[in-house]
Amino acid sequence: MTTAARKSPLRTQQRSAGVDPASPSLPAPRVVRAVKGAEDARLAQISELELHLSTTTNRQGRPFQRRTINAYKYAATQLHHWLTAQKTAGDFTAVDTGTLNRFFRWYYQTHDVPKSQDGKGGYTGGTNTVQRNLRALFSYLSEEYDTTDPYRDPKLQKYATPPMGKPKTLSTDFVSDMLKATGNGSPKTKDFQMVRDHAIIRVLTEGLRSDELLNLRVQDLDLAGGTLVVIPIKMDRNSVDGRIIPIQPKTVKALSRWLRARATHKLADRTDWLWLGTRNRSKLLYAGLHRLTKKWAEEAGYDPAAVSPHSFCHTWADDLKAAGVSGEHIMAVRGWKSPAMLRRYGADMASKRAVDAVHALGDRY
Repeated sequence: MTTAARKSPLRTQQRSAGVDPASPSLPAPRVVRAVKGAEDARLAQISELELHLSTTTNRQGRPFQRRTINAYKYAATQLHHWLTAQKTAGDFTAVDTGTLNRFFRWYYQTHDVPKSQDGKGGYTGGTNTVQRNLRALFSYLSEEYDTTDPYRDPKLQKYATPPMGKPKTLSTDFVSDMLKATGNGSPKTKDFQMVRDHAIIRVLTEGLRSDELLNLRVQDLDLAGGTLVVIPIKMDRNSVDGRIIPIQPKTVKALSRWLRARATHKLADRTDWLWLGTRNRSKLLYAGLHRLTKKWAEEAGYDPAAVSPHSFCHTWADDLKAAGVSGEHIMAVRGWKSPAMLRRYGADMASKRAVDAVHALGDRY
C-alpha cells in the first residue's frame, strides 16, 4: 500500500474524510467575529449566558426549557438595547444598581404604564417579569467574571407582581362551536389541518397545559384504555411522576382519526411527536397552538382575544367540580400538590357551582 492510500489514524482526519464542504446538507460554519466594542461584548455575554443555561440545571436539578432560556435572553437583550440607546460604555459587568434602577424605571414607563387601566401606572407585570428574568444574567456574571451582583444590593428597586385577576372559564356553547368549526369529529372530514386541530381542541378539554399537550408523543396514547400519559412540565421523560389522564370517548375517536391523518405526513415514521405541522412541516410549536386556537375561535364567531389554550384548563376544572368530582381526584389528575391550585382553577364559577349545589338539595325542611 502506498503512503497516499493509507488511512489516517487521527480522529480529525477520519471525521473529515469523505465530507464535501460544499454539501448543502451541512450547516454553514459560524464566523467568530472579534469583539470591537461594548455592544459586541454584551452580545457575546448573552451568547455565553445561553450556552451556560443550555448546559446546566435549574434549582430543581432539571435542564432549563428552551422557552425559559429564550425568556432570559430576551430580558438581557432588552437591557442591551437600552444601554446602546443610552450610549453606555462597557459590557454587562459595568452595570451597577443605579443603572439597573434607571432601566427598570424606563421599562415600566414605556411598557407597563400604557397597559394600566387608568393610563397613569399601577400595572407592573412586564417589569416584574423582566426583573426576575435578568437575575440569571447577573448571577452568571457574578460567578464567571467575579463581579458584584446588583441583585444582592438592597438599593435595587423591586417591582411587585400584579395581583392575579379571576380566570375566564369558557362557556359550553363556545367549546361546542369550536368543535363544530373543526368538523365536529365527522369521519367525512378529511382535511389534514381540521382533523388535527379538532383532536387538539378535544385534548385541550381534558385539562392539559400547552406544554404538556405539545410534548405528547404517539406512545403516550392508550386509546384502548381511554387514557394518555402526561410528563409534568420541566420533568425528564423518564420520570416516574408521569400522570395518567382519563379522556372522553369522543377524544379517543378524534385521536384515532388524527393518527390516520398523521400517517400521511412525510415525517410520520421519522419522529414520535404526536402533533406535526401542516405542509409536511415538523413538530407543532406553541406559536402554532396559539394561532390555531385564535383562528378557530374567530371561525366560530367569537372574539379571539378572549380565549387562549390555557382557558381550557380552567374550563376542565369547572366541569369536574360542577359534576361533583372530588377535589382529591381533580388534584391527582392534574398533578397539583397544593389545594390553592384547586381553588384557583375555575374560581370565577365558584359562586354558580355553590348556588347549583344548594338548589339541588331542594326543600330541606
